[in-house]
Amino acid sequence: MFMKKLDLGKDSINKLLLAFSIPCVISMLVNSIYNIVDQIFIGKGVGTVGNAATNVIFPLVLIFGAIASLIGNGTSANLSLKLGEGKKDEAKASLGSSITVITIISFIVGIMSYIFLPTLVKLFGSTENVYPYALEYGKIICLGAPFVIIYTALSNIIRADGSPKYSMIMLLIGAIINIILDPIFIFYFNMGVKGGALATIIGQIISCIIALLYIPKIKSIKLEKKDFKPNKSIFRILSLGLSSFITQMTVLVLFVFMNNMLTKLGIDTEFGADVPLSVYGIISKINSLYISSVLGIAIGSQPIIGFNYGAGNKDRVREVLKKVLIINFITGIVFNLIFVLFPSELTSLFIAKSDPNYDLVIKFAILTCHSFTLLMGLNALEITTSVVVQSLGNVLKATMVSFIRQIILFIPIACLLGLVLNKGIYGVLYAGAISDAICFIICIFIFGSEYLKLTKKDVKKDYQNDDIINQNNYKGKHIVITISREYGSGGRYVGELLAQKLNIAFYDKKIINLSAEKSGLSKEYIEKIDEKNTTMKVENNNDDRLFVAESKVIKDLAKNSCVIVGRCSDYILKDNKNVIKVFLYSDLESKVKRAIKYYGLDDKKALKEINKINKQRAKHYKYYTNRDWYNLDNYDLMINVDKKGIEKTVDQIIEFIKD
Repeated sequence: MFMKKLDLGKDSINKLLLAFSIPCVISMLVNSIYNIVDQIFIGKGVGTVGNAATNVIFPLVLIFGAIASLIGNGTSANLSLKLGEGKKDEAKASLGSSITVITIISFIVGIMSYIFLPTLVKLFGSTENVYPYALEYGKIICLGAPFVIIYTALSNIIRADGSPKYSMIMLLIGAIINIILDPIFIFYFNMGVKGGALATIIGQIISCIIALLYIPKIKSIKLEKKDFKPNKSIFRILSLGLSSFITQMTVLVLFVFMNNMLTKLGIDTEFGADVPLSVYGIISKINSLYISSVLGIAIGSQPIIGFNYGAGNKDRVREVLKKVLIINFITGIVFNLIFVLFPSELTSLFIAKSDPNYDLVIKFAILTCHSFTLLMGLNALEITTSVVVQSLGNVLKATMVSFIRQIILFIPIACLLGLVLNKGIYGVLYAGAISDAICFIICIFIFGSEYLKLTKKDVKKDYQNDDIINQNNYKGKHIVITISREYGSGGRYVGELLAQKLNIAFYDKKIINLSAEKSGLSKEYIEKIDEKNTTMKVENNNDDRLFVAESKVIKDLAKNSCVIVGRCSDYILKDNKNVIKVFLYSDLESKVKRAIKYYGLDDKKALKEINKINKQRAKHYKYYTNRDWYNLDNYDLMINVDKKGIEKTVDQIIEFIKD
């Protein structure tokens, strides 16, 4: 069930989107199919009131999904960002904590929803005719709440871990079980809406078990027992998942609002209260296929966006955004055309022709598709924008996007047209298309602003030509000099002058560019680490990816004569012949003076900063080599630069090489 591990920083964007988004789309479609299959079989077996009952309970399903998304999407986004930044321990602790928290919350939600179900059914817009069916269906759905919340949350985590195929299969198995059991329970055992609900939760239980079995197999990190203890990282997770939560909660608010408005205003029309309630449920379930497709593509791109944004690969992030937006718009256009051209054919799948309300159901479905969902394809930009902004860590803006269509626009416009201007149920339906158009215009500016931020280059020193390259002019024997140096000892200047005198290549900062090409990490990300600590921090080793890349670069460079400064090059080349390993140090007073004069350190803080950086260098060296940085046995020469000065230190190294 596991797919080959993908490299989020180097593999082609097309390959990654196919690998992550397609399983994600299928997974989300499977969740939609759960509800659609129930609605089809219940509609055929029970009729209009059965369809209306599933519609009344659907807000509960949205609540379960919103809670799962709050922690599941938040955890997956955080996991991708932390892995991209190289903070593996933080990723572990947050993942284990989130699994524990979602398990506890899922059971609380299931119990509370069961207790308050009678009140919720009325709040969700049930009519008197529909109430007993909704209650019967809802009680069983509430029992399945813990299972659906847990497996939905875990499916997001599984995808972020690089196993979207596993997530897809997990959900697909549950859906197939549901599809098989639905007709058996509804028709063979004549269980009606109760049978549809039982089939649903049995499938959910199976999916949940498969999801839980994945936890010990997580690939990106290895969870330990201590990691499952809830910690403060849950607040970061909740903030990252807030946009997804609010998005689904706004859909919930919209659903409850529409249920109540349609039943209230439908009474004054030929359709009555039950038909609009039933049709809105049918159209919404079909529409969920569209939403699942677009949302699945966007969410599937989250690990790719999060990792590359965390690693500073802005070009790759821009490429992902462009492709996701194009795919989602094409998806939106296709679904939009289907709804406009085939409303009666779609609706007839959910109701038997023998149903006494068949003609009214079809008529109201056509009206809904030609008004409420007339511009539904434009929603692709809103959904994409919300998920993308969340992936980039801008939770506030993502949350605002989630509010725009349903809360800020649709509800006020629907109330204005339907109640204030007395357009009734028709005004409410046309408010949908108007809201979609306005929201689309707003999201153009929001998405555009985020994209433009990614096109701005950081104003940083370009190290491409920082190193002196003279290797083509060197005619002597093959020689490589590695220079390890204390901070403030003048080691870089010694190496630079040595390379000039020998007329060979000098490598220090240029290794940043070369390592970026090897690792898939951006130059800016590597440079940030290099500038901050003048070496890699052990806890930010990014799966040792950068060290491995630098090792490959250094071994390649050593094929020609050169001087290489730092980066454990003496250890990396320990088995190479013709390598001279030099360690440069100096007196404390001299290091402080040099750091103040040449590196711009504050004279009051210079000593502390020098000691801190040298300690980090020693720690880094020990971590990767298991050697003491100051041990004389590691080097061919150890020179106090201050006793000889830069020029004479260079001359001493050259004399050593000649000997």
